[in-house]
Amino acid sequence: MKAGRRLGIVAAIVVVIAGAIAWIMLPPRALSFASGRTVDLAAYKGANPTGAPPELAAADVIARGKYLTRAADCVVCHTAPGGQPFAGGLAIPTQFGVLYSPNITGDRQTGIGAWTDAEFIRALHQGIGKDGQRLYPAFPYESYTLMTDADALAIKAYLLSLPPTHATAPPTQLKFPFNQRWLMALWSLFYNPDHRFQPNLDRSAQWNRGAYLAEALEHCGDCHTPRNLAQALDNRQKFAGAVAEGWRAYNISADPASGVGGWTDAALAQYLRVGHAEGHGAAGGPMSEVVDASLSQLTPGDVGAIVAYLRTVPAIATRDLPAPVMRPASDLPKAMPASFDPRGKQIFEGACASCHGWSGVSLLTNDATLTGVRAINDPSATNVAQIVLAGQRRPNGAVSMPAFGAAYSDTEIAAVANYVTARFGAPSHIDAAGVAKLRKASVH
Repeated sequence: MKAGRRLGIVAAIVVVIAGAIAWIMLPPRALSFASGRTVDLAAYKGANPTGAPPELAAADVIARGKYLTRAADCVVCHTAPGGQPFAGGLAIPTQFGVLYSPNITGDRQTGIGAWTDAEFIRALHQGIGKDGQRLYPAFPYESYTLMTDADALAIKAYLLSLPPTHATAPPTQLKFPFNQRWLMALWSLFYNPDHRFQPNLDRSAQWNRGAYLAEALEHCGDCHTPRNLAQALDNRQKFAGAVAEGWRAYNISADPASGVGGWTDAALAQYLRVGHAEGHGAAGGPMSEVVDASLSQLTPGDVGAIVAYLRTVPAIATRDLPAPVMRPASDLPKAMPASFDPRGKQIFEGACASCHGWSGVSLLTNDATLTGVRAINDPSATNVAQIVLAGQRRPNGAVSMPAFGAAYSDTEIAAVANYVTARFGAPSHIDAAGVAKLRKASVH
């Protein structure tokens, strides 16, 4: 074979490999799935999809900023357990080490009190802090980059209206080379578009409002979209589900079996507003925090806009998730295979049945009903084990389910998780090692 021909073949192979790597590592943007013509916000003639809702049109900037801060879910990540709201210090475990959220109160030394408007906007849009330090994408600036300057500054005005707290977050504990913040400049070059939301002329006003809320503020994809090797959102699998903070964030695409395509609009809206929908179960872990601190604070119109937007996200099936089944309620014992650890039934009888019922239909509260619930029909049993480990608290401190992580061993929690899924949904096979991993991964 002639040298020229060999070089040509090698070059072709290199091009193919480079193209494949680029295809994998450069996923579409968050709104690329939506066909239609987009325009800059200033050229859009319809109702403004950004900002606070019409109910707050006459409100001052602080009131509007309060609403937008809640919509952006800032308090959840920037508040440590038992700490002052927005004072930071929350530990965020990652596969590369532990990050700690910064203080975003108005304190001039440790918070954002000395930040200029331009510095605050740069942080939200570009992931660059006051001193030029690159921020890690645990702070979802690749979503917040869609936010308008006006909305960013309204959030800043609200944060500065709160009592400042002097608090310095612990230093990050990332392994080399991930502790080299300058690398985030390269990450941003590929994965942060650094452009503002553009309304879609071929979609309704409600859709555009829902898109702005879901993508620019609520940043739903950060939990519900899988990530690629560079830990950027893989929008080819948009909203197909992922693992976030040790909990499984389920599929919220239009797939009828593993997503929310089979939910009614009313059920989906109710779930977003109160964290529970009849026949679908209750939110737990990080999702319950999002509902309590953010989604439940939105107006009905804004919740409806998010629902309308979610309906248009293409259906993507999650292959390991069967469609939830609604087993007939029965108080009769269910025979289990010999391979099942008998301690699962014993623990359920002693600690669970009084609230959840032997039939899986709670007589105390609909939130505790297990039949038909997505998590109970998840063969990984991830969220079932997590709720047993961590329990559930509401923002006011009330306990809706106690934590049993300290009371039971990893083996015992695996046993009860497998018993619950087999009795009321899709059998799972989580083991003690899996539970131990969840203990370590979860920050809740």
